[in-house]
Amino acid sequence: MQRSISNLICLFLFITAPIVAQTLSQPSPSPDTELKFVVYVSRHGVRSPTGKAEQYSPYSSAAWPAWEVAPGYLTAHGYQLMELFGAYDRMELVSKGLLQSTGCEDVAHTTIRADSDQRTRETGKAIAAGLFPGCPVAVQALPEGEADPLFHSISAGVGHPKPDLATAALSGRIGGDPNNLTEAYHTQIAALDQILANCGTAAARKGKRTSLFDIPAKLAPGTGDKLAELHGPLNTASTLTENLLLEYTQGMEASNVGWGCVDGGELRSLLELHSAATDFSQRTTALARARGSNLLDHIRRAMEQAVTGKAIPGAPSALKDRALFLVGHDTNLANIAGLLNLNWIVDGRRDDTPPGSTLIFELWRARSTRNYFVQTYYSAQTLEQMRSATSLTSSNPPQRVHLYIPGCSQQDLSCAWPVFSESLKQATDPGNVDPH
Repeated sequence: MQRSISNLICLFLFITAPIVAQTLSQPSPSPDTELKFVVYVSRHGVRSPTGKAEQYSPYSSAAWPAWEVAPGYLTAHGYQLMELFGAYDRMELVSKGLLQSTGCEDVAHTTIRADSDQRTRETGKAIAAGLFPGCPVAVQALPEGEADPLFHSISAGVGHPKPDLATAALSGRIGGDPNNLTEAYHTQIAALDQILANCGTAAARKGKRTSLFDIPAKLAPGTGDKLAELHGPLNTASTLTENLLLEYTQGMEASNVGWGCVDGGELRSLLELHSAATDFSQRTTALARARGSNLLDHIRRAMEQAVTGKAIPGAPSALKDRALFLVGHDTNLANIAGLLNLNWIVDGRRDDTPPGSTLIFELWRARSTRNYFVQTYYSAQTLEQMRSATSLTSSNPPQRVHLYIPGCSQQDLSCAWPVFSESLKQATDPGNVDPH
């Protein structure tokens, strides 16, 4: 009898555990709390590959598909997706009482700052169009090609990067030999290599196709934003896999997505290669502290300004702002995740940062105590939502997960503001922060 009762208890816990976990990860706001300020750190929308087709053609038997825009540019489809995201963000912020449901009045309380690339500037405009349709919204950005210290601090001359230290840190994570990465991800690399070799109509070429396994694996100190240069099968596979992702999320004909060999399920499996390469090259602590400290510290300043109601030097938001949108790159998201030790699983993928994905920091205040606390989320559209450009609604929302910050988050995953602020200070390297 006792064993039967124990079994029933175990069964009950097994059945209710997912419900409990779901409740903890998506808490409902208390009537005593009010949302005061929010920071969105977003990757740009769907773009074309950053390189020309001839850079990728040595690895495939068939020709890569043509794109409608120059390399690295946001596409019209990508613009549409980010406009849909902006409209959904407005709906969310209205439901939480931060913004009004219609009109342009909240434009004066919102700052949108984008990196200087075309794809980030146009993404900022798309988000603005979705947030405030028909309203004039200025998107702050430096001129094309000028390094913005928020998104490319090293190239902008902020801090004192140490390529040798970054290389040593990366070497320590891979067992001192970059060939270890090839061995660890051999199965996934082989799957992609088979697609590259066997799918599509063979293109006329001089000489044989270069297999991913023919690429020498090496690690060396880097220059500029790339503090450490990691080359080899994994990193090349990461780039080519992201190109397949872009084909799929652009909504290309199935015959043009991996030459007809890659569907959503296969793509999700292959994207492990991109997530792995990003983990090593962007989340490794020494690299993340050098590259991400300035951005994370400026996020802290913006939130501190909202808490204190006093102008904070260098805050990227205005004093009366309710929302700040920072539009950058997947590298920025990965750097912040590395600094704060954030992890997520969304749309069947671990720690992936697809186009339009966003880290969200919500600043709440308890009315009774006047104390502030922070809720942190990661949000992304599913691959199928991006492919079909479906409207984002309460019945068809983007994926959104509540994040745990080690040393900061409580049982409901919130962080008390003083602890959150201190966590960000501890995560950043003051030597790599611009005081302005």
